[in-house]
Amino acid sequence: MNDQPIEILLVEDNIHDAEMTIRALRKVNLANKLIHVKDGAEALDFIFAKGDFSDRKIENKPRVILLDIKMPKVDGIEVLRQIKSNETTRTIPVVIMTSSKEEQNLITSYNLGVNSYVVKPVEFEGFAKAVSELGFYWLITNQVT
Repeated sequence: MNDQPIEILLVEDNIHDAEMTIRALRKVNLANKLIHVKDGAEALDFIFAKGDFSDRKIENKPRVILLDIKMPKVDGIEVLRQIKSNETTRTIPVVIMTSSKEEQNLITSYNLGVNSYVVKPVEFEGFAKAVSELGFYWLITNQVT
């Protein structure tokens, strides 16, 4: 795994939402280089090449991180804080994908440097469309250094 580039890191504890996201990305051929982790602690291990991911090269950063806010162990706000406060990882685009419409989460996320904040649509078609558009933008349209 340590030499394979990961384009999308999906950080989602809700298996139903994770499966819908992966299905939507697969439908538009954007899920080939995706890894799914189930909580914030596992996300931090992956991003910083620790724990189960210590054999991974930290330089092989994901092209985009799709991050839920409300998760066990470490919440998405703390994951975002650690990503954006580290010189090695701060340029990784992070998209908050959450069901939370709490204004404070939105404000905090942007203050920490989130690149986009998306409230998950409830129905599958809207959800799939939003995920597909995010995937196309961050993996194909957006230019990275």
